[in-house]
Amino acid sequence: MKKQISIIGCGWLGFPLAKTLIKNGYTVKGSTTSTDKLKTLHNAGIDAYLVALNEDNITGNYIDFLKGSESIIINIPPGLRKHPNKNHVAEIQHLVNAVVSQDIKNTLYISSTSVFKDDLNFPIYNTDSAPNAISNSSKQLITIENMLKENTNFNTTVVRFGGLFDTHRHPAKYLAGRTDLSNPNAPVNLIHKEDCINIISLILKANIWNHVFNAAFPKHPSKKEYYSSFCKHHQLDLPQFNTSKKSKGKIIDSTKMEQLLNYSFKQAL
Repeated sequence: MKKQISIIGCGWLGFPLAKTLIKNGYTVKGSTTSTDKLKTLHNAGIDAYLVALNEDNITGNYIDFLKGSESIIINIPPGLRKHPNKNHVAEIQHLVNAVVSQDIKNTLYISSTSVFKDDLNFPIYNTDSAPNAISNSSKQLITIENMLKENTNFNTTVVRFGGLFDTHRHPAKYLAGRTDLSNPNAPVNLIHKEDCINIISLILKANIWNHVFNAAFPKHPSKKEYYSSFCKHHQLDLPQFNTSKKSKGKIIDSTKMEQLLNYSFKQAL
């Protein structure tokens, strides 16, 4: 019998993830907040639902979206850049209540390495490191991680991805030609979308629950070195960095994830 999974957030990462899981034999229910995307999801073999999380409630047919699923993947960006005063914790709390009501066994939460703060000495953060970032967005992610891990009604695994990229969507393209960029010597912590999908798939296949993983490619060149080289190679305008101030940054250590999942990164920087 096929295992059923609900993915809330079938966007840039969630959509190809859903298609991969279907190829791997899963039945996938996927959510979107865009009516226009429903047909695209359906055409890919995804049982698609229009569902939106709000501070006050959940809109859409979220009960049928969750019903019968063994696991849920929560893959929703907080959206705090556009709406800095938003209570994303409240949005996820409504979802948690719905997950509990449908007796879902497992929750996979896609978090971010932004839960760790940058510093002058470029600290190395592994999965045993306590999240310490103090921005509003980061504090909300930390609260959500803890809220999920402490809920005894389901198992939770948290995956903190570094900066996501693929061939078409790469941070260097955004930085190309810009001036006065800060933290030139800070290490980069990036991960290709394909590796993200592989890691999530392995967690589901091996039933690796009640763990926290950091996930970023294990090489960490400086921002100036890496982005300048990328732009030069792709014939983009070189970014210009401000070297007058000391750089703040961090290094994300993915060793635990690589060892426990026996995973080797497939896509280099």
